[in-house]
Amino acid sequence: MLWSGWGDPARAADLPEPIRKLLGDLLGVRPPRSEAAALDEVRLPPVTLPAPFLAELRDLVGDGHVRLDDETRVRHTRGKSTPDLLRMRAGDGSDAPDAVVLPACHDEVLAVLAACAAHRVAVVPFGGGTSVVGGLVASRRGFAGVVALDLARLDRLVAVDAESMVAELEPGLRAPRAERLLAAHGFTLGHFPQSFEYATLGGFAAARSSGQASAGYGRFDDLVVGMTVATPRGTLDLGRAPRSAAGPDLRQVMLGSEGAFGVITSLRLRVRPVPAERVYEGWRFASFAEGSAALRTLAQQDAAPTVLRLSDETETMIGLARPGEIGTSSAGAGCLAIAGYEGTSAEVSARRERATAVLSGLGGVPLGTGPGRAWEHGRYSAPYLRDALLAAGATVETLETAGFWSNLPRLYDAVRLALGASLGSPLVMCHISHVYGTGASLYFTVVTAQTADPLGQWEAAKRAANEAIIGAGGTISHHHGVGRDHREAHAAEIGELGVEILRGVKDRLDPEGILNPGVLLG
Repeated sequence: MLWSGWGDPARAADLPEPIRKLLGDLLGVRPPRSEAAALDEVRLPPVTLPAPFLAELRDLVGDGHVRLDDETRVRHTRGKSTPDLLRMRAGDGSDAPDAVVLPACHDEVLAVLAACAAHRVAVVPFGGGTSVVGGLVASRRGFAGVVALDLARLDRLVAVDAESMVAELEPGLRAPRAERLLAAHGFTLGHFPQSFEYATLGGFAAARSSGQASAGYGRFDDLVVGMTVATPRGTLDLGRAPRSAAGPDLRQVMLGSEGAFGVITSLRLRVRPVPAERVYEGWRFASFAEGSAALRTLAQQDAAPTVLRLSDETETMIGLARPGEIGTSSAGAGCLAIAGYEGTSAEVSARRERATAVLSGLGGVPLGTGPGRAWEHGRYSAPYLRDALLAAGATVETLETAGFWSNLPRLYDAVRLALGASLGSPLVMCHISHVYGTGASLYFTVVTAQTADPLGQWEAAKRAANEAIIGAGGTISHHHGVGRDHREAHAAEIGELGVEILRGVKDRLDPEGILNPGVLLG
């Protein structure tokens, strides 16, 4: 992973000159005043951890698995939000951990947490480093230092129960490798978020991730049937049956807790057979409202494809759903929907026939498989485009929410108006990325010219968008999580008593408050 951007550095590309000119003409984007810092130019704080504590860590996990070198610290600094990247590009490594520790098993995680609690050292659980909500920045106040607990060595497929269609996997597995290991047994998770190429299974669970095929496979929290969690107080082993009436489900307490309550060390996940056939196709609707009504009907009639997405007029015009067409006239007018079908040939045929009847009956115009193949080819490419736009002098970021169908138009308008009022005349695009019988998510992308203070510029816009989401009755996050960026809005969403409940859980499991302090809860 590129330390100051997204993904494979070999896949990074500059914006073509016609796109740069278009950004300048439409939004006033101009090249940044200075070049991005090189890795060896990043300014890091000195390591503050005492030598006896470091020696104890080395005894627990092995000398080679406690790392203090500058490059490792830089690569474990923050996540991949636009503010994260702007700081890294400016050479600001002030949030770097003092040390990176790589345990190899559950017992080593327990031991490291106990040592950190005893020495008042904050711990940031680290998977793929793909957080976009400030979920990897621990508060140092009141602590002797910060350790990044990298789970990369917990990377095994432990067991497959083919009869129950459940697999046990460790949290440090990156999603592509997990898919390869499961495919050898004929199974898939079916979880393919935009972060798929770099994110880990533990990160998916800790942030309540939702993949692009959620209409067919469900969200990641739907896949979790059990988990083992290491906490400073000991071990939680949760989930001994598919469903239970044995009190509140503690799995749900840990899902979405973002490392603030404990460290997931094992996951028992529902798996599905690898699909024999995949078909993705495009549809055109005259308006976002018309397309939204069609998606709602599919979801409420239990006829939704495996993948179902709808871009609004602006996103369709720009061509964001089809990266190879960005900035070209071929993107077309109206609103582009992508429908994808996965399963056996018979299942794909039956589901496609049923969905086609609904979509065409509600104004959809079929575009064939071309748009679907273009979306599939570029489904993980948008973060690379974000990096290119940042390098060209644009502020670009995404944010997402969800609401009930009856409230979705109000939520859509509120966020767009808030971003426009804060940023002047930005380019704001949106798509429905996940659908349910009762509602859907809205995923916004905003592009504007950088000011002299791009961090302050985006922080003001993000604050305005958060306030608009809460005011319009939406959730502050559908699948990105809370982190630090959504902490205050999350508190407003769940109320004072809700915050007290979560704080009570944290105080019981983590009495010294060492786990990801400042994330999820203030």
